[in-house]
Amino acid sequence: MTVEIRTATDADWPLIWPLVERVVRAGETYAYPLDLTSERARELWLERPPGRTVVAVGVGGDGRDEVLLGTAKMGPNRPGHGDHVGTASFMVDEAARGRGVGRALGEHVIAWHAEQGYRGIQFNAVVESNTAAVRLWRSLGFEIVGTVPEAFRSPTHGYVGLHVMYRHLG
Repeated sequence: MTVEIRTATDADWPLIWPLVERVVRAGETYAYPLDLTSERARELWLERPPGRTVVAVGVGGDGRDEVLLGTAKMGPNRPGHGDHVGTASFMVDEAARGRGVGRALGEHVIAWHAEQGYRGIQFNAVVESNTAAVRLWRSLGFEIVGTVPEAFRSPTHGYVGLHVMYRHLG
């Protein structure tokens, strides 16, 4: 199976929503409300220009059957005088974890921000107990520039910190 990363369309939402719903309901990596609806999640996840949302899909041998492996959204971190620094959010399906999908999405996001002329990428809230994500982002050149102690309430780990991570571009 080949992994392809492409721009998400409105027609992809029925594929994306079950992944978003599972990740949000687990409550371990996003501070979204647990009762998030599909409609509200769609507003939060499907970025409009200048942002972008992508899907990572596994494509079968016939080139037609797609399986959603993950998704990412990206764009400016702040409007106005802060729009030269980007941000992004990622979700990888549990069945695809450990298979390089997160890394492929991360590399795609870095390349996209660089192509768009951003000077850096800031992740505002990487959950401290999400060690796989922290390790991945560090391996892609992000550094922890600060941690807000006990800013996230994990069902498994209790109160944990939220890292702010940054990668300079250019």
